[in-house]
Amino acid sequence: MKTREQLTKEAISLLENLIETPSFSSEEAETALLLEAWFQENEISYQRTQNNIWAKNKYFDKSKPTLLLNSHHDTVKPNNAYTLNPFKAIQKEGKLFGLGSNDAGGCLVSLLATFAHFYEQQNLRYNIIIVASAEEENSGENGLNSMLSLLPKVDVAIVGEPTQMNLAIAEKGLIVFDALVKGTPSHAAHPNKDNAIYNAIPVLEWFKKKHFNKSSNTLGEVKITVTQIQAGKQHNAVPADVKLVIDVRVNEHYSNQEIANYLINNAPCDSIVPRSLQLNSSSISIGHELVQAGIALGRTTYGSPTLSDQACLSCPSLKLGPGDSLRSHSADEFIYIKEIEEGIEIYINVLEKILKNNNYETLG
Repeated sequence: MKTREQLTKEAISLLENLIETPSFSSEEAETALLLEAWFQENEISYQRTQNNIWAKNKYFDKSKPTLLLNSHHDTVKPNNAYTLNPFKAIQKEGKLFGLGSNDAGGCLVSLLATFAHFYEQQNLRYNIIIVASAEEENSGENGLNSMLSLLPKVDVAIVGEPTQMNLAIAEKGLIVFDALVKGTPSHAAHPNKDNAIYNAIPVLEWFKKKHFNKSSNTLGEVKITVTQIQAGKQHNAVPADVKLVIDVRVNEHYSNQEIANYLINNAPCDSIVPRSLQLNSSSISIGHELVQAGIALGRTTYGSPTLSDQACLSCPSLKLGPGDSLRSHSADEFIYIKEIEEGIEIYINVLEKILKNNNYETLG
């Protein structure tokens, strides 16, 4: 078995190769090949389903509960503010720069190293499955959600996203709504008491002021944000309607269906339609042994406002990984080398506590 130092060195090298191989959502075929090569080099049996690469630990036992390790190898497209080449892995000042380094390449390679560490170990209390998934950034149909029917039953999961290796024990769900405010189209020179743009003002105020009563200790309130407005095509014509896009982040006290039903019945617009209700909030009990293992190592717990592949999991799941969410999708994205080193160490130490310590009660 390779030492942690060897696994860490190889993880950083793999991340450099991933950075230098473009892998926008739905276009991850080349990074999938890099991941296949990593599994082959480590003599780990694996499977590829479209651009998702996955494997089970060597001594997988159907009678045991199963822990899923997951992170993604797709990226967003680089923004125009980059000053460095986003597809060049650059190490300087203790940082590794490059698109996808922080979100979520550092998490992925750290989880791969962790999986390799446990792969050949026997008598573990949990099975381990790892999925290096595609299409996370666009919530695509060929990502982790497409894998769940192919995998053995998953009892608990760690989803690798940048959390500074603290424990995100809850994550808000997401609903995006398309809304419409109607009016009467006319020439701008003539009187019009039914101007759609003016009609939209009280609608915007309603969304701005709307609060749902149930607040969460970890996730706070449901957050409603109008993020896009579209109306009119020329200066001298009053448009027939105003199109709005509303982003709603949902805590664990509401289902997406409940929020959708409320807005459809109460929002003061002419129509409002959810794009999808599939991205629900997710959580894991603070008493779960996986969380308690992290707390025992000095990690703190919090609720995450950002969405991840946790949204498609029905089992308890913990978001945990090296890097900082504030760097995700930023210009000149980077991760500290020491964050990867510490990430692998903490992942392994957390799992040591639940995979080998019989003082814990197994909680599926």
